[in-house]
Amino acid sequence: MKFPTVENSAFIMIDMQQKLLPAMSAPQAVLDRNILLLNAASAMNADVLVTEQYPKGLGNTVPELSTWLDESVSVIAKTSFSVFGSAEFCSKLLERKREVLIFSGIEAHVCVLQSVFDALERGYEVMVVADAVCSRKAADCECALQMMRARGVTVLNSESVLFMMLRDAANPAFKAVSKLVK
Repeated sequence: MKFPTVENSAFIMIDMQQKLLPAMSAPQAVLDRNILLLNAASAMNADVLVTEQYPKGLGNTVPELSTWLDESVSVIAKTSFSVFGSAEFCSKLLERKREVLIFSGIEAHVCVLQSVFDALERGYEVMVVADAVCSRKAADCECALQMMRARGVTVLNSESVLFMMLRDAANPAFKAVSKLVK
């Protein structure tokens, strides 16, 4: 497994939308972890791509997250469950030339799972942030995480992923990220 770095990685936040999030088994917890990831990505100047599943029907990214999205973040509408079903997503990702994809979002057993498997098929190193993914039923999320692990996906919590990216307390973003995880 390659260690994720700002230079080789991108955060992929999937479908954290207005009509989907309230239906999740742990909506506040998954929201809080995604806010942490966006703040840390900003502090580290890391790439972030955000998707929205059929926003016309399911709404846009929840305001609690969209306020953290600056002009460098691409928000991509899709109808396919996998992010790789979107030509726009694939194009934006190819422009970034990243090797490690770090996934968060909802639902773990549908859009996240299919995106992760498609990423593996395309040769990416894949990480899933376990405390930043969710499904309507907790058992569905756990089943998806088990299946991902079985396929060789690295499944870690948000703090582990962030400190892997920092690698050293001398990293200029260390203080900012440390404050975020406290």
